[in-house]
Amino acid sequence: MNANSDLVTSSLAQRLADARRDHITLDALPTGEAPADAEAAYAIQHDIMRINRARIGGWKIGAKSDTGPIQGAPLPEVDLHADGARLPRNVFAPLGLELEIAFRFARSFEPSDSPYSEADVRSAIGSFGATIEIVASRYRDWPNVDKLAQLADLQNHGALIVGEFTAYRDDFPFLAPSLRFSFDGHDVVDASPANPAGDPRRLLTWLVNHATSRGIAVTPEMVVTTGSYSGMFFPKGAGTASGRIERLSPLSVTLY
Repeated sequence: MNANSDLVTSSLAQRLADARRDHITLDALPTGEAPADAEAAYAIQHDIMRINRARIGGWKIGAKSDTGPIQGAPLPEVDLHADGARLPRNVFAPLGLELEIAFRFARSFEPSDSPYSEADVRSAIGSFGATIEIVASRYRDWPNVDKLAQLADLQNHGALIVGEFTAYRDDFPFLAPSLRFSFDGHDVVDASPANPAGDPRRLLTWLVNHATSRGIAVTPEMVVTTGSYSGMFFPKGAGTASGRIERLSPLSVTLY
């Protein structure tokens, strides 16, 4: 990046960090302020974390198809919540809900100049569980916002509710698990449950190498959530979202 690009990156990172901290939305993105490419967007993500002195508690990763490119973002530890959390609805605008599967590794992956293999990563999966992601944006005009600007905004992350994890099972039906996702008792899944990325485990090697190539260790404490099986539901008011995926512990979050 040249000096002008660095200034743009610094400016947008500061605005997004402030908006995240103060729970506000930004006006239309000024011309020329969107990240020039994915690398610039990822740099902004980590600038946001640094400005807000946020520790990485996990990652979100996803893809739009089972062969499509993968994207991700670090998740501030402060935005990870246990099953049964109660969160104020008005600090998330907009607010979407997704039911997902997340993983933890049984070992650390330390920073490396050489990529880790898929075999390295798959063999290190230690546990998995259900999560509910609150999708939110710092942009008033979301979703009609530059895609790289959304990626810079921690890929539209608001908060993550983390259910109880269980020992990893290779025979789990990752392509089409049975599930239920409801809001105040009403089912909110319109289509057959599926992750657009296909088998979400295919995303994990990308994440490990994405982080470690940037000098960031991926540790067993980190939660890696891998995209929605339920689509996105936009609640109109307060209430409780409850999710259950077969063989995994149920979880819920109450918005008040």
